[in-house]
Order: sequence, then structure tokens, then C-alpha cells
Amino acid sequence: MSLIEVRAPGLLTTVQDSGREGFGPMGVSPSGAADPVALRIGNRLVGNPEGAAGLEMTLLGGMFVFPERAEIALMGADFSATLDDHSVEMWSSLEVRPGQTLRTGPTRAGARCYLCVRGGIDVKLFLGSASTHLLSGLGGFEGRALRKGDVLRIGTATGSFRTFRKRRVAAKAIAQLQPRKVLRVTAGPQADWFSEEARKIFYTETYRVSEESNRMGLRLQGPAITSAAGGEMLSEGVCLGAVQIPSSGLPIILFVEQQTTGGYPKIANVISADFSSLGQLRPRDEVRFELVEIETARALLAEQEKLLASKELILE
Repeated sequence: MSLIEVRAPGLLTTVQDSGREGFGPMGVSPSGAADPVALRIGNRLVGNPEGAAGLEMTLLGGMFVFPERAEIALMGADFSATLDDHSVEMWSSLEVRPGQTLRTGPTRAGARCYLCVRGGIDVKLFLGSASTHLLSGLGGFEGRALRKGDVLRIGTATGSFRTFRKRRVAAKAIAQLQPRKVLRVTAGPQADWFSEEARKIFYTETYRVSEESNRMGLRLQGPAITSAAGGEMLSEGVCLGAVQIPSSGLPIILFVEQQTTGGYPKIANVISADFSSLGQLRPRDEVRFELVEIETARALLAEQEKLLASKELILE
């Protein structure tokens, strides 16, 4: 059985896959990769199903030893990775020889880097998913972030052993998938609770990601927004990407481990095509919001899915 030995875990490294959808009524949010596009493409590069489990590193990567041969890909943010002190190319597959050490450092741009390995990370599933849910301590590797000395099992790859052949993502596709700092949103269910002046502030001003942000939510700093309800309402179901306005007036974007109900009015919702951009936002990054119609949001998601399914996405 192939393994990965964790010599240094990095700042926050967890096992993540495509998440566990459908359990909101039980109070369990989806979790999963914060940048799902990076994980999906990385898995394709190494011959895995798109939703296979990989390692999500946040802001600062770790050091990992591969006792046996492996095929890997590093996706998302550039963490200045090296394999036995040789630079590793991002957005491409790579063959790792037995005994080699992968080192990943601090991010150069973006927040999260994904390590995908052929066969995926083999952990016990919780509600059908390998994703770590940090808030509840469930899923992933013992329900927590990785620690020094952990040993991860690599799953059995679909199909037989194959001769390594380098694969990489087309440069045009990489350019199209770059994270956005102008987040496209649709109007939230309580958008009409906010005055025209408040909505104008939200859509014209620049906000900064707070240091207090995490996988549960991205807290923003900037001009405060007030609603007629004073920032409170009866709790109702909420979803990924919802932009809540609490009594402080400072927006909170609900993220992959968000609570499943909330009692703050929602002025907007980040569109699905921009979820991966949320996953690459770092503390102190600046963002703005652009209002689009539901039809536009659907078209943008369809366009993104068409690109991800394209045969021209992966070059050999």
C-alpha cells in the first residue's frame, strides 16, 4: 500500500474532496475543497475521478515524503513547491520516485494549494465524503488538520499501472480560470430590505478580507451597510456564497463550512462560477461586488463547466 508521510503539516492542511451535499437539513454543511475547480482539474491530471480526495494547504504548505512511486499534481495557488530541491511545475502532472520529498512553502499568490495524487487520499468516509469538517471534527483524517508524523494512505487507482506521461493544463484555460477579485453576485432574498443608498455602497465600494476569516465564513472590512431590520431576522436556511449583513453592517460571505441556518438578512449571493475565487482569497485581499441576473449566473456556470469538460483542457 502506497503512503504519504507528513514531515511538516503546514499552517492548515486537510483532506478534502468535492464535499457532502444534501445534508443541510441535518445541520451538516457540505465542506469540501474551498477551490473546487483546482481539485477537479488536479484529479483529472493524475487520472482520478474529479471528486477524489486530495490535500488542501492554506497559506503555508508542508513537507511530504513518498516512500513509493507516485503520480501527483499541484493546483491552485503557487506555494513555491520543490521535489528534492528541484522546482515543481504547477498545473501539470509529475512522477515522484520512491523516497523523494515534496516541500511546499508560503503562497506567492492566492490562498490554497491542492496536492492531488493518483489513487486519491484513502480515509474513512463520513456521510459519503472524505472531506474534513473542522468545525465538527468529522471526516477527513481523524476529523482534523494534519500534524507532523501523520501517515496517509493512497488509494488504489482505477485501472492498472500505467507508464507515466506528463499532462498539463492548457495555458488558455489557466488564464480563463484565474481567481477574480470582482465577485459576481445575484440579489439576495432580503435585498429589498436595504435602501438604494445601502445597495449602492455595497456595489461600488471596496472591501478587505478580515484576518478573522476561515472556512466557515469570510468576514469583510469596509463601509458598513444598514438594513431596515437592523441586521436581524427569523433564522432560515442559508447556502454557500450567501452575503449576510449582521448588525455591525460588515458583510460576511458564507463559506464551505457555513452554518446551515442564519438570522441575518442576505443582500446578495456569490454565483457558483465564482466559488473557486472565494477559495483563493487571503486575509487583506480586496474585493468588490458586481450584480448579475440569475440567467447570467447560469450561463457563466454552464460556460465554466463546458471548459472543464473540454478535451482541450488537458494537454499531453
